[in-house]
Amino acid sequence: MAHSAAIGIFDSGIGGLSVARAVRQLLPNEQLIYVADSGHAPYGEKTDEYIYQRMQAITQHLIGCGVKAIVVACNTATTAAIKELRAQYSLPIIGVEPGVKPAVLASKTGVVGVLATPRTLLTPAFANLAQRYAGKAKIVLQPCPALVPNIEALSLDGAAMRELITGYIQPLLTQGADTLVLGCTHYNFIADVIADIAGPDINIVRTEMAVAKQLQQRLVQAMLLNAGAKMAADRFYSSGDLVLFTRQLLRLWPDTAMANPL
Repeated sequence: MAHSAAIGIFDSGIGGLSVARAVRQLLPNEQLIYVADSGHAPYGEKTDEYIYQRMQAITQHLIGCGVKAIVVACNTATTAAIKELRAQYSLPIIGVEPGVKPAVLASKTGVVGVLATPRTLLTPAFANLAQRYAGKAKIVLQPCPALVPNIEALSLDGAAMRELITGYIQPLLTQGADTLVLGCTHYNFIADVIADIAGPDINIVRTEMAVAKQLQQRLVQAMLLNAGAKMAADRFYSSGDLVLFTRQLLRLWPDTAMANPL
C-alpha cells in the first residue's frame, strides 16, 4: 500500500472531528477521509449488531477510497465491536477508549469521574477497563445523555449548555473527584467549558492526541507513514443532513471543507 494513501476516520457524528484535528496537527502530511454516520446516529440507542453493521459498511466505503489505516473515533463503536472489525480486516484499525488510566495516575484524591454516553458506560469493554483500575482509585460514572445532541446542534456554550454540564459534573465533584475523564469524542469540543465550570483544581483528561500518537506509531510500524508532501485535499462524508454537516465543518474544522453524501 502506498505511503501517500489516505487515513480513514469515522464516528457516529462530528465528535470524531476532534480526533481528526489532532491527527491533522500531528501528521500534517497525511490526507484524511472523514465519515460522519449522522444518518444512523445516535449509536447509543442501537444494538451491538447494528453498530457493527454500520462499522462494516463505513469500513468498506473507506477501503473503497483506498485508505491505509482506519481510526474508529467513537467510544461507543470502539467498545461495541472493534475486536470484530479488526478480526475481519487486515489494515491497521485504531480505536478510542476513555482515558481512565491517565486519570487514575493524575488524581490526588483517588476519585476519578467519567463523563460518557449511557451506552458506553454499559458496555462490557468499559466495565473491564474500569475494573482494571478500580483498586487504585474510586471510579465514579456519570452518564450524559443530553450532551451529544447539543454538540451536534453546535450548542457548545451558553447558559443552557453550562446548566447541563454543571448538573452532570457537580455530583462527581461532591464525591471528591479531582479528575474528570471525557469519555466521548464529542466532549472534546466543550472541554474548555467543562474546565471553566469545574474550576482550576480539577484535571480534565481527553484522549484525542493519544489516539493520534497511537495512529502514528502504527503507521511507522507498518512503514506507511507519509514522509513526503500531502498529495490530496481532505475529504468529508456524511450519511445525514449535508446542509447541517457543512455548517458543522465550517465551525469545527480549521480549513475549508466540503461535505459529500455517503
